[in-house]
Amino acid sequence: MTSLTKNAIKKSFMKLLNQKQVNKITVKEIVEDCGINRNSFYYHFDDIPALIEEIFNDQVDELVNNQSPSENIYDGIITAIDFALQNKTAMLHIHNSASRDLFDRYLGRVAQRTVSEFFDTMTDGGKNIVPEDREAFILYYKSLLIGFVVEWLSDGMKYDLTTKIKRVCELFEGTTEIAYKRCRLLEEE
Repeated sequence: MTSLTKNAIKKSFMKLLNQKQVNKITVKEIVEDCGINRNSFYYHFDDIPALIEEIFNDQVDELVNNQSPSENIYDGIITAIDFALQNKTAMLHIHNSASRDLFDRYLGRVAQRTVSEFFDTMTDGGKNIVPEDREAFILYYKSLLIGFVVEWLSDGMKYDLTTKIKRVCELFEGTTEIAYKRCRLLEEE
């Protein structure tokens, strides 16, 4: 029953978030929408930001569990973009709210995982690469991905980001391989 209640709270919140801004949603509205009492809400969540954080954590976990390693650095971020598109109004409300840092952390985790996994797939686990070069590679591409999404959100999600990212991939095809070739290898012992 606890899991059902928790999921009902999340579903109600997302429904409301697709209708109005975060700061306009109250715990009272959430519990009325899902037919529970306030104590049930506070049993599961300290407050609305904690609820938002759990929803984003659930999305990251779902991404981790459902996505196989990619040969394309941008595939993982496309999954996050799809979630954002399915909840466009909600994402814009969070992006433009005091809870934006929660979305930024979510986006950072998705980008970190996507780029790390891509790099490790490309380099056979990255075990022969100097750790500082691996970190630099991941930081660079993670920052690019985050920048694309933040710019898109700041512009109101008015254009097709998936198409833009695919075009960027075409324009810069081969550059990840060049960067990888420049990575220093660990010395054989």
